[in-house]
Amino acid sequence: MHAYALAQAAGPALASRALAGTAPASTGTSHFGWILGYTIGIVIVLVVVALVVPILLLARSIGNEAPKINAELTKAVHNTAPLAALRTTIEHATIIIGGLQRGRARLGG
Repeated sequence: MHAYALAQAAGPALASRALAGTAPASTGTSHFGWILGYTIGIVIVLVVVALVVPILLLARSIGNEAPKINAELTKAVHNTAPLAALRTTIEHATIIIGGLQRGRARLGG
């Protein structure tokens, strides 16, 4: 149907407005809500991006350093492995010291 036929079906007042190309004053629509909603949405997305990007860059930096850190930790494990035998050395030294103290006591010293 033509706009004119639709307007005539609605009433003569709307028919004359349809021909004139104007809409009734009460049917004016405002897009303010949509514009505000989109603006708030875009701002929120930009804030989230601004917060997430530095975190991702830091994670990438840590990921790049991880192999170096792992290599140094492996060296530390290798270099400190002899410390496990230190307990055995301390036990043997304690036994030796005990024997020396008994020997001194027998000699009267």
